[in-house]
Amino acid sequence: MQLQCPIPKILLPVDGSEDSKRAVRFIGCLGTFLGKGLSGITVLRVLTGGYLSRHMANIDFRAADIVRESAVFKRVRDEHVEKNIMPLLDETEKALRDAGVIAPIEKLVTDGDAANEIIRVANEGNFSTIVMARRGHAEIRGFLGSVTNKVMHAATRQTIYIVGHQVYKDQACPIPRILVPVDGSPYSMKGVEHAACLAGNLGDSVGGMTILRVINMALYMERLKKGIDPEGEAQSILDEAKGAFLRTGVSESLITTKAKMGNPPEEIMKEAEAGDYCLIVMGRKGRGALKDMLLGGVSSTVLQRCAKPSIVLVSSE
Repeated sequence: MQLQCPIPKILLPVDGSEDSKRAVRFIGCLGTFLGKGLSGITVLRVLTGGYLSRHMANIDFRAADIVRESAVFKRVRDEHVEKNIMPLLDETEKALRDAGVIAPIEKLVTDGDAANEIIRVANEGNFSTIVMARRGHAEIRGFLGSVTNKVMHAATRQTIYIVGHQVYKDQACPIPRILVPVDGSPYSMKGVEHAACLAGNLGDSVGGMTILRVINMALYMERLKKGIDPEGEAQSILDEAKGAFLRTGVSESLITTKAKMGNPPEEIMKEAEAGDYCLIVMGRKGRGALKDMLLGGVSSTVLQRCAKPSIVLVSSE
């Protein structure tokens, strides 16, 4: 069957940091596999205003609006962009091309609060996906960074890729092992559909994927009282998810299904560590969930505590 690209239009914010470069390497490798299905990548650099401090230290910024419209501001900004920002964006484009990306690449510079600008550009440009890197050193577990954290919670229209500390630097598939936790909800199945389409595009480069259903022990007796067999329900959910993978042409030999009992985030993290997965794909709730600001408890816990694998939050929209 003809597969659609699961991430057709990517917004890739960069700042020149090593964390940012990990995200570039990840998308360079993944974008190569997606080929012509990827309609475009926009490399975004947001200027937060710090570059002006050396040049305008004596300006009364109570008149900030006037300053921003002044010729001096525009000159300083343009010089900064030309000397410091464009080389970074050119370097990023070269890295993506060298990796084999053939999709159109746009370079964009905006001003303002970094997180707000990323969200604004993503919404106005109808981007399907935002790719950012987990911040901090590998030994600091769960450190997302304030910008990534804000984007992750507020950009509900986009699927968010948070690139972890474990990134393949060669030309091999950047995500050979995929973990997909499921609970049977529509949000969860959106994650399954995304992972299945992604795996179908990656083809033989994927070494294996595991669909995991954790039966919440805290709710086990409650389900039984309602006449629902939690273990039978779990198997039905796993079978439905497996069918989604098979329909995209993924070989059945690559698919493992697992049902476990326990605390869902704890069991997901145990499986992620034991299986050395490179990507965890989870569905996320839509706009109606807690005023758009909170992810589910399971997703939040996994995001904060799983630093090595890359994590995908698949938008329900």
